[in-house]
Amino acid sequence: MALSEAFAQRGGNVRWGTPVRMKKTEMTELVLAAKKRKKLTWAALAERVGVSEMYIASCCYGENSMVPETAEKLCSALDLDESMKDALVEFPTKGNSLEGKIVPTDPLLYRFYEILCVYGSSLKDVIQEKCGDGIMSAIDFTLEVKKEENPKGDRVVVVMNGKFLPYKRF
Repeated sequence: MALSEAFAQRGGNVRWGTPVRMKKTEMTELVLAAKKRKKLTWAALAERVGVSEMYIASCCYGENSMVPETAEKLCSALDLDESMKDALVEFPTKGNSLEGKIVPTDPLLYRFYEILCVYGSSLKDVIQEKCGDGIMSAIDFTLEVKKEENPKGDRVVVVMNGKFLPYKRF
């Protein structure tokens, strides 16, 4: 039985002679189920596919899209069918990870929200003092998560690396 049976039950790949696109939320559920079934970590999947663990996770959560070759590698690693590849390469509508919530309710996600509430203005000011009037790109951007061993308790190290984009004066 194919993992995308739920998708097939919703109308298969064709309805009224037109392909039915798999919803990103359906794709995410099926990819996460396959990842769990295969007992793979994001790091292991990233190594097999040839991208970073944060990027592959964001694609699987529907926040980014893959090129066809990368989607094929992921589908092969997780034994997913062609309808999944189509969903992985489709351009996403970004910002849906919080499922419509303005303030996240998951404690780990809330910590990032809290960090921005507490340090947001300071972070903006320090970046602009160092780089000028502009923003950090989230397009020309990498994100890395590391675990740092510490005798007082392990630490989480989050590295955001974005190109600085100065505001245009006209």
